[in-house]
Amino acid sequence: MGKRSNFERRERDHYPTPYSAVKPLLSYINPFLRYYEPCAGEGDLIRHLDINNIPCGGYSDIDKDARTYQYHDHKFDYFITNPPWDREILHPIIENLRKQKPTWLLFDADWMHTKQAIPHLYYCEKIISVGRVKWIPDSPHTGKDNCCWYQFVKDLTVTNFFGRT
Repeated sequence: MGKRSNFERRERDHYPTPYSAVKPLLSYINPFLRYYEPCAGEGDLIRHLDINNIPCGGYSDIDKDARTYQYHDHKFDYFITNPPWDREILHPIIENLRKQKPTWLLFDADWMHTKQAIPHLYYCEKIISVGRVKWIPDSPHTGKDNCCWYQFVKDLTVTNFFGRT
């Protein structure tokens, strides 16, 4: 499952987003703008945002590959998603989505400290610390990685980091 365990990963990297991971993001998003969820899975993230009155402008999953799909025919203001963390999938998602609309992605905090992150961090406007997430509801354990919400934008920017509150 992760870099410090020998558990098999779930098919298509499907780990439903728990509400505890969404909560830190809520005060940073505009509730009057509509978002699109391109890695929707079973819709957990959408349900969590919906109970907080954040309007969804559409969603898709693997049927519209977030690495390449152009979402111009949908009416929304930004993306929010919990994408696959596999770097061969994640990095093309970052590049594709940020060029279309501001993009919030939830993934591991260690990423920002790696050389592979450097070209993407030039376009990362905000990083919001989440901490460890309990991905499997009936498990007694949280995940082994700390997580963050990363906001990527089209143009070069300065990154602001927001710690846990």
